[in-house]
Amino acid sequence: MLLNLHVKNMALIQELEIDFGKGLNILTGETGAGKSILIGSINVALGMQSFKGFAREDADMALVELVFSVDSESLKEKIENMDISVEDDQIILSRRLVKGRSISKVNGETVPVSTIRELASLLIDIHGQHEHQSLLYKKNHLKILDEFAREELENLKAEGIRLYEIYSDCKKQMETAFLDEASRKKETDFLQYEVEEIENAGLRQGEDEELEAQYRKMSNARKIAQDASEAYQMTSEGSCNASDGVSKALQRLMAVSSYDPELEQLTGQLAEIESLLTDFNRELSGYLDDLTFDEAEFVQVEERLDMINHLKAKYGNSVEEILLYKEEKEKRLQELLDYDTYLAKLSENYRQSEGALRENGQKISEIRRRYAIKLAKTIQEELVDLNFLETSFDVNVEQTDILRADGFDEVCFLISMNPGMPKRPLADVASGGELSRIMLAIKTVLAEKDDMQTLIFDEIDVGISGRTAQKVSEKMAVIAANHQVLCITHLAQIASMADNHFLIEKAVRDKDTVTMIRHLNAEESVEELARILGGAKITQLTLQSAREMKDMAESAKKY
Repeated sequence: MLLNLHVKNMALIQELEIDFGKGLNILTGETGAGKSILIGSINVALGMQSFKGFAREDADMALVELVFSVDSESLKEKIENMDISVEDDQIILSRRLVKGRSISKVNGETVPVSTIRELASLLIDIHGQHEHQSLLYKKNHLKILDEFAREELENLKAEGIRLYEIYSDCKKQMETAFLDEASRKKETDFLQYEVEEIENAGLRQGEDEELEAQYRKMSNARKIAQDASEAYQMTSEGSCNASDGVSKALQRLMAVSSYDPELEQLTGQLAEIESLLTDFNRELSGYLDDLTFDEAEFVQVEERLDMINHLKAKYGNSVEEILLYKEEKEKRLQELLDYDTYLAKLSENYRQSEGALRENGQKISEIRRRYAIKLAKTIQEELVDLNFLETSFDVNVEQTDILRADGFDEVCFLISMNPGMPKRPLADVASGGELSRIMLAIKTVLAEKDDMQTLIFDEIDVGISGRTAQKVSEKMAVIAANHQVLCITHLAQIASMADNHFLIEKAVRDKDTVTMIRHLNAEESVEELARILGGAKITQLTLQSAREMKDMAESAKKY
């Protein structure tokens, strides 16, 4: 549920903060007061829109922040699967614009805007002013049906994605596999040359690293011998070498160590140093005795390294990569040498991948057909509640020849607005107002199928009035019984159903026009209903009508 909205420096909004409640949250106000800015700001926070066109140009920064409460365990699990922790059953989404740069955060941690969008899809659903027009396109009918059947389709559609990748790969291999004889011979000769060149080198794993270490040692042999010899002189053979100095110092301490226990400890430490130095000198002497430089061996190592580096330049950055390259080319060479068998195998793989994808698509299609009947019946029941009394609704599922990851179905919503008239595609029959109500019916159905806690309806009342408006208001109240609903409306019938009523209005502050919002108490809500009903002049009769409408709405909600 959306608990709080904080907006700063967005269009006419200098700064405002709103605490939303449970049930139906209604937002009303004069045209141009800033209702669209409010919805736009929420869309910015959710990553659905950029700050461009919303952020105030005279401000150093702009901010939109949303605070959600999350009490559904299944929803928490989905959020935590995104590596986002739900702290104190809350999620805080914020987007800030500073010096032209947008910064998105979840619970105070910076995240990509794509993460904000993914998280938003779990927390809130926004029905925009023109979203009902999406019903004009069949591809959206398929999405709605799949969302309705999501529980059964989810695993099959994921499997379809995996199978489609295999199928596409097999198809691509088939399309690129066919070569004429001359092309095959040319490629075969080249592959044989590459394989033989690597094979003749007789490479072994890690050889290049060993040779490089050996080359470094041999190329620096003179400096190694000189510096190591000087080190040996300093520690063992020189007139003032370290060994003699340590030995003499030890003798002096041993002569007096019996007089003081503390000197005994120091004498023991120096004895260990003498022993270590003696071992060091012995090992360094042995190293110098074994240190030799063979010119012929040096040339051999250098030539071997040159040959390996030449192969690296052609086939890989290491001996391991060169050997892997050789394996790949040997495999390709074998395919070309036994070309007919290779083509037959590709054809079989393609046939099997297509068969598996079609089989999965058939399972998806069968589930869609079952759920299409349920969806049509459920939507029709909702449409009756929205004053479509004589309407007949159907969801048609037809298979096409196009094989996709999600199957091969095409879905079309069919409707008949009058008795005796045949069902026709929705786009050919319904007006804008009718489409809006149909979308509301669909939203109602889908809202019961998922964990979506917050729904926003931006001017769902477009193109309706009278009895239909009353039906829409009752439907909004039904949805709000199980979900938090935010609704911007111009109709008193819908506004009267509010559990929480907010007024959006413009005012002038310091010669600057700003948008403000405030929560209305019961009496103020009645006055706002009267303004919607009566326009500029509010009479006692209008107020009485508004109060009566509010009382009727409260009574209707109890049932």
